[in-house]
Amino acid sequence: MMISFGAVRFKLTSVGVTGGCNLVEVKPRKLGEMASDLRLVLIISFVSVLVFSTSSSSLPRFPRQNRARIQLFGGDRNSYQYQTKYFSQQLDHFSFADLPKFSQRYLINSDHWSGASELGPIFLYCGNEGDIEWFATNSGFIWEIAPKFGALLVFPEHRYYGESMPYGSRDEAYKNATTLSYLTTEQALADFAVFVTDLKRNLSAEASPVVLFGGSYGGMLAAWMRLKYPHIAIGALASSAPILQFEDIVPPQTFYDIVSNDFKRESSSCFNTIKNSWDAIIAEGQKENGLQQLSKTFHFCRALNSTDDLSDWLDSAYSYLAMVDYPYPADFMMPLPGHPIKEVCRKIDGASSDASILERIYAGVSVYYNYTGKVGCFELDDDPHGLDGWNWQACTEMVMPMSSSQENSMFTAYDFNYSSYKEYCWNTFGVIPRPRWVTTELGGHDIETALKSFGSNIIFSNGLLDPWSGGSVLKNLSSTIVALVTEEGGHHLDLRPSTPEDPKWLVEQREAEIGLIQGWIRTYRLEKEAQFPLLKRSW
Repeated sequence: MMISFGAVRFKLTSVGVTGGCNLVEVKPRKLGEMASDLRLVLIISFVSVLVFSTSSSSLPRFPRQNRARIQLFGGDRNSYQYQTKYFSQQLDHFSFADLPKFSQRYLINSDHWSGASELGPIFLYCGNEGDIEWFATNSGFIWEIAPKFGALLVFPEHRYYGESMPYGSRDEAYKNATTLSYLTTEQALADFAVFVTDLKRNLSAEASPVVLFGGSYGGMLAAWMRLKYPHIAIGALASSAPILQFEDIVPPQTFYDIVSNDFKRESSSCFNTIKNSWDAIIAEGQKENGLQQLSKTFHFCRALNSTDDLSDWLDSAYSYLAMVDYPYPADFMMPLPGHPIKEVCRKIDGASSDASILERIYAGVSVYYNYTGKVGCFELDDDPHGLDGWNWQACTEMVMPMSSSQENSMFTAYDFNYSSYKEYCWNTFGVIPRPRWVTTELGGHDIETALKSFGSNIIFSNGLLDPWSGGSVLKNLSSTIVALVTEEGGHHLDLRPSTPEDPKWLVEQREAEIGLIQGWIRTYRLEKEAQFPLLKRSW
């Protein structure tokens, strides 16, 4: 076990405040097509990206919430008290046109806040591409450290997701390219900046430091907000944030290579069975009544329209399994056992000797889709995740190229095809993607040189089992922009609630994060104290 900071990469080796804020409706509660070529990705929550090839291809996803399952998070560790409030937000922060405002939902908890007079910190989670309740529920680390820091917790929702819909409704907000044109990362970051500035003013807490948190796409937003608005937030914990997954900064095959390696390290025969299954699916589908037989084998509620639908369904499961290959049972995406890939491969390899390759695949993928055994049949078109908003973002600025290699991937090989990508976006939304805009606006190329000049106080935390880690920052960029890398970690595992099953390396990773954040706040308070001696308190 080696832990270090500064110039050395951190590596764990083990393989009621109400405020003003233009508020309405306070509700105390508990947190309780491109059809075949486009898939959900961040987090990314992360984020989804578009992948195109000369043939039908599939695409990984950032995790998104299933609204129907939100009420299932009822364990004691997830029973977080909060108030739901709404902030009147500008539709366009970068013009002075007379446009309608919209209500941005946010969750707030002040149970442990030490108050403005004590420079009590404000912990702000940068909302991802989905319902903010789901992200708050799955960010137990922030709730658990709030008492230690005397922190106020706020979870602002990302515009165009959840209940934070411009134009009064989802239908109107998603109506066309004109109404969707305000769904950008720049507008979202400005939302967070305006919101927290107004919140601090209404609480007379202008001097309270703000620390940003986020996982997956939310982690990208946290890192970018720290860089873009350093006067508003003193630091950011960006967990599983693939800010380098643009243009040619990382090889496009990185994501699928990592997913594949996660399976191969458990069982080479499991890896090979999956790799060979794609041709078996096509061969079966070409037979007379082949699609019906595939539908029966995989227990779909309705007959398949094509083999692509089945391949995409399997691709999605394998990609999610790699992201949430946690060391203990969890229900982040689906109810799953600890080390779920190990269990999938056990099912595939342990099938009876007379089982066909597709029967083996079904036995394995059922660990993801039906571990509880309560699902009678599967609906391919059941999409509770709110895909459309991310499709727009991926078709405008969040262009994250991906491909699948012949050598290292267990998936069908394909190359990224920008021409097809652009054609889909034009046919669907009437827009042309800007693949270089994110790196122009927010950086990415030669990031170490760039951030040494002006960046500070960012933690990039990653687990190497997470396929999104390949597009994130995996080494220290300076003494204050550090990478915390764990060999056995999954997708923003460090932000999840602690459990008795947490391995030692995860406990130590979180302790390291706490220590860094304490340092940021201590430095900030000492600087404030030097400027204003009367502010000196017990800290």
